[in-house]
Amino acid sequence: MNSRALTALAKGVPMTSVPAASAVPSEEFPITLGLVAGLLADQHPDLARLPLRPAAVGWDNVVYRLGDGLCVRVPRRALAAELVRKELDVVPALAARLADAGVGVALPVPVREGRPGRGYPWPWSVCRWTEGTPGLEVPAAERASAVPALAAFLRALHTPAPAGAPENPFRGGGLAGLDTAVGSRLAVLSQLGAPSRHGGPGAPCPARIGAGDVPALARLWDRLRGTPELDGPRRWIHGDLHAGNVLFAPDGGLAGVIDFGDVCAGDPAADLAAAWQLFRAQDRERFRSLLEHDGSGYGEACWLRAAGWALHFGLLSVATEGNDPAFVRNGEETLAGLLAEFGLSRGAQTGSP
Repeated sequence: MNSRALTALAKGVPMTSVPAASAVPSEEFPITLGLVAGLLADQHPDLARLPLRPAAVGWDNVVYRLGDGLCVRVPRRALAAELVRKELDVVPALAARLADAGVGVALPVPVREGRPGRGYPWPWSVCRWTEGTPGLEVPAAERASAVPALAAFLRALHTPAPAGAPENPFRGGGLAGLDTAVGSRLAVLSQLGAPSRHGGPGAPCPARIGAGDVPALARLWDRLRGTPELDGPRRWIHGDLHAGNVLFAPDGGLAGVIDFGDVCAGDPAADLAAAWQLFRAQDRERFRSLLEHDGSGYGEACWLRAAGWALHFGLLSVATEGNDPAFVRNGEETLAGLLAEFGLSRGAQTGSP
């Protein structure tokens, strides 16, 4: 989150008055420090004495740190309110199941439920604070230590989902359902010219993606889009396992996984796309090996669908106007890794550096 947004939140300025750090949707209700403090005082007065400070603004929620061990997640638009309800229903049981399986990955488990109040129209939540550095801020070369723990997390998560598990129309189908979105992002990318030079962890980055790569990316999509759909029961999936939602410890190990608003019954391929979003080729190979080690894994078609999802997510990051440079950089790394793995030559870039 940019410093202007944090300063505005701390002063109680609605986010509609703050220039966005990335191409996030506009908020549908003004969320301020005073509002959140008031909701806590009204509904959870035992927590209201704890220090409250801004932490993050995402596509769906504004997050405030509450004391040392908690945070308040407040939806900033109506669509996100449904995701908070889902997290309240699903995440506590999911965390218990992972713990029973011996998976020691921290999750933002809801501990209190908030109701509409003071004019604010939607549910909100108080969750455990999950400490760690988002993968967007960790160079790819320093993420390798997280491979075993993330593989264990996904093995424990990707169990058959019961009847009545949450649905997610954006994560439940095959790659054919992404065809229009991928085509439109390729069209945008073809108009961007030379990739911009942006900074951040690992910069300068040799993975710059631009208009010259569109033919190779289109060929890869044509190869992947006809992959057979999931054959078998749908499984529990995180649904939004990008580099910003995977947290790393100082030693590069996996500290936690956050933002379960898209958790649903779906195709695990959507989560396995993280193999390209997070890991270099040698680490990706080890990640897949750990997930397939006993022969009861996912199968070749699932990994091809995962590559298709990774291409889709990479294009969303690269070809979204005004996106956060960290997401752009991660999208470029993702797409460059895909092209290299599938043996497709990069195109020449044109324009000014």
